[in-house]
Amino acid sequence: MAVACAVLVAAPAHVAAAEPDQACSDSGRDVRYLVVFDRDTPEPAARDQTRAACGQLTGYHPQIGVGVATSGDPDFAQQMGPGRAYSAQNERRAGQRPVRPALRATTQSEVPSADRAGEQWNLAAVGGPGAGSPDVVVGVLDSGIDPDHPDLVDALDRGDSAGCLSGVPDPAERAWRATTSAHGTHVAGIIAAADDGRGITGVAPGTRVASVKVIDDQGLVTPEAVVCGLMWAAERGMAVTNSSFAINTWAPSCTWSPGREAVREAVGRALAYSASRGTVNVAAATNDAVDLTPASRAGGCDALPGALRDVVAVSAVGPDEVKAGYSSYGLGVVDLTAPGGDRGTCVLSTAPGGYGEMCGTSMAAPHVAGAAAVLAAERPGSAARQLRRALEERARPVPCPADYDLTGDGRQDAFCAGYTGYNGFYGHGMVRVSAG
Repeated sequence: MAVACAVLVAAPAHVAAAEPDQACSDSGRDVRYLVVFDRDTPEPAARDQTRAACGQLTGYHPQIGVGVATSGDPDFAQQMGPGRAYSAQNERRAGQRPVRPALRATTQSEVPSADRAGEQWNLAAVGGPGAGSPDVVVGVLDSGIDPDHPDLVDALDRGDSAGCLSGVPDPAERAWRATTSAHGTHVAGIIAAADDGRGITGVAPGTRVASVKVIDDQGLVTPEAVVCGLMWAAERGMAVTNSSFAINTWAPSCTWSPGREAVREAVGRALAYSASRGTVNVAAATNDAVDLTPASRAGGCDALPGALRDVVAVSAVGPDEVKAGYSSYGLGVVDLTAPGGDRGTCVLSTAPGGYGEMCGTSMAAPHVAGAAAVLAAERPGSAARQLRRALEERARPVPCPADYDLTGDGRQDAFCAGYTGYNGFYGHGMVRVSAG
C-alpha cells in the first residue's frame, strides 16, 4: 500500500539548532518525552524549541504538531512549558515490571487442525462471519502478531506492519512481531482468522491485518507509541484500527494531573487526523469496571484512547448479553457492545502455537473492528463518519438490565443510564456484521 506522505520526520542531526536559553543540566540518563507544539509548527521550529529547552527532537509528526524528544535535563518538561511535555519513562521508572518470557516461534505443522467453529459463541452473537476483502487493512495496535500462525499467515500485511515502541515507526519484522505476549495474535484472529475449516474463523475473513506494535515486553503502552501507531495507520491508508488497550503509564484511570494534558491533546489530535483520512478507530472501553461518564480532565474516570472523540468505544458482554462485570461503561462514551466473555466463558481465538481463550473488552473491540472492515469492503471510499454511522445503524439495541446485582448482595454493581436505543452499558447495542 502506497504511503501518502511521510508519517514522521526524523530530526536531522546536521542542521544547526537554536542554542538553549540557559545552561542545561545533565542527569546522566536520557529520558524520552511526548511533546505537543502549536498545530502549525514547522519541523525546524519544533526542533529549535526543543533545543532551547535542553532536549533533542528525535521524531516529529508535522501533520498534527506532535513530536518525540529526549533530554538528560530533569527540568526539560518545565522548560517546554505547562501541558506540553510528558514522559512515560519518568512516571513508571520506579515501578518497572519484569520482562515476560519470550514466545516460542510457531511451527505451522504443530498447530492443531481441528475445526473449532462450534466453540465460537461470540461469532454467532454478532451474526458473523462476514465477507472481508484483501483491499481492506485493519491496523492491530497491540503487542505484535505471530506471523507464522496458519490462520493468520495469509491475512498478515507485512508491508504495512511496524513497531512503534520508540515513538518512531520501524517496519523491520523484529520490531512488529509478537515477542512475549499472545494478546495481539488473539485480537488479530478475532478480526481476520481464515475461514478454512480448521481452527477458528474471524469476524471478517479475507481482511488483511497489519501488526502495529505499541505494547512493550513489560505490557506498558506509552502515549508516544499510540500516537505513532495511529499516524502510521492513517498515512498507510488503513481502513480501520483496533486499540485493545488503554495507555497505562499511570494508574488508576480515575486519577489525572496537569502534566498528563499533553497526552490527551496529542492522542486526540492523532485520532482526529486519522478519522479525517478515512480511518475508523475502534477501542476497548477497558476492564476497570468504572463509569467513564463524564470523562473529565478535572475529575471522574478516563480511558485513553477509548474515552476520546473520533473513537468507537466498545464495552463487553458475556454469552448472556449482559455487561461483563469487569467492563467499563458510560453514557456518551460507549458506542457499541460486543462479546468479551465473562464468568468462565471467554473468547476462543488464535495464539502463538495454537489457540486459546481470553476474556475482556480487548476481545470485544476486535468484533467491532471486524464488522467495520466488512462495511469498508462493502462501501469502498466511504468516509470514517459514514462507516461509523452504518455500524451504529446495524447494531441490535440492548436495553439496560432491570437488575444489575452480579454478586447477589442486594446492591446494584453499576447503574445503566439511557434508554433501549442508546445507553451507557451498550451504547447503540450489539454490533452486527451484516444488515440482516
